[in-house]
Amino acid sequence: MSAHKGEQSLATVGLTKTFGGVAALDGATVSFRHGKVNALIGPNGSGKTTFFNCVTGMIRPDAGRTTYRGRDITARPPHRIARAGIGRSFQLCRVFPRMTVLDNLLVAVRPPNLPAQLAGARKREETERARYWLTRMGIDHLETAEARNLSWGQQKLLELAGVLMSEPELILLDEPAGGVNPALIDRICDLVRELNAEGRTFLIVEHNMDLVMSLSDHVVVFDRGRPIAEGPPSVIQSDERVLEAYLGV
Repeated sequence: MSAHKGEQSLATVGLTKTFGGVAALDGATVSFRHGKVNALIGPNGSGKTTFFNCVTGMIRPDAGRTTYRGRDITARPPHRIARAGIGRSFQLCRVFPRMTVLDNLLVAVRPPNLPAQLAGARKREETERARYWLTRMGIDHLETAEARNLSWGQQKLLELAGVLMSEPELILLDEPAGGVNPALIDRICDLVRELNAEGRTFLIVEHNMDLVMSLSDHVVVFDRGRPIAEGPPSVIQSDERVLEAYLGV
């Protein structure tokens, strides 16, 4: 997987979304760098998750345009955006709680018809790939456990493994450290670094500022539905607009 780190990855122009007359995204024009670990931060209600939902096709923007590697993906359905090379996780883990850990990954690569998924999911190649990602996550010993019996942090790792089953080039992580114990946070950070070194681009929404500043190459700050600052962590930490948005100073 090639990674030309100077080029643009995901970008939006004038992205807008309102709910009940309130602008969750207010003409957001922003770009993220290919081959890098990007972060999107901002106070609660600043539009971060709405941004994720719009660019991944979960909701349709009212206006604006989204491109990925120069290709227009505006308002495409989620499955087409996924096929374009974009994968994402969610704040609340999306796993099948009564299915085994292994079957959760096999379902992730099957057609959208659930009976078809369950009937034909055990192809050798897919099973080997699923076990590979479980091993990378460090949860291969849990492959026969039901997902509901995993800890919250282990479910986050399982969800990430499910995202990786489709081999995305760009991975959007929505609060990967939320509710996770420190040891698993360290594991998630190590995985992001390893996967980035292998050529995958990341865009991370996260409230854990220590994680953001230690892990990211490029940080974008949202406030009231639009970017107010961007740059390397060293610059963002001392930006007066960022301090005002977070602290009101």
